[in-house]
Amino acid sequence: MRLVLASANPDKAREIEALLAEATDVELLPRPPEVPDVVEDGVTLRENARLKARALAAATGEPAVADDTGLEVDALGGAPGVWSARYSGEGATYESNVAKLLRELEAVGARGVDRRARFRTVALVAWPDGAEVAAEGVVEGVIADSPRGTAGFGYDPVFVPLGPGTDGRTFAELDPGEKAAVSHRGRAFRALAAHLAAV
Repeated sequence: MRLVLASANPDKAREIEALLAEATDVELLPRPPEVPDVVEDGVTLRENARLKARALAAATGEPAVADDTGLEVDALGGAPGVWSARYSGEGATYESNVAKLLRELEAVGARGVDRRARFRTVALVAWPDGAEVAAEGVVEGVIADSPRGTAGFGYDPVFVPLGPGTDGRTFAELDPGEKAAVSHRGRAFRALAAHLAAV
């Protein structure tokens, strides 16, 4: 199966390519540079993943794969959620988003277990005929007091995953294989690969 990758984020593209290569026999085609950015104005992660995948499927005539990911922090009422990538406003960077997150948690006095959070990813494949298949992956964790580690991207330096196979390190302190084994994106794309194998 050939899939066009909808993501224009090179960090995310590397993760998706590695996860799909590991899980299924899919040839991943890069996003064509002439396809314009897709406006992500959905109110859910699934809506945004669908918008991106359908736009690329329509532009290329090939099935396309997209994902959308949100960080949900309990003490912030689930924020930043669907707005995670642009949490700190127009022109947001990884660093500015993390800095705003830590400021907001400080402002509400969140400490220890009050910093519980989860990463949620929806991965979706859309075909040019309108068919689609989707899967979701979630990982529970806590937000660290300050960034740690140099690997990963986005909120990885402040997200400490919880559960089996974790040891108190942030995503940014894990190597790519360790992160993929427990991450939201790893879980979503392994589930998506299982759905694709049955198509």
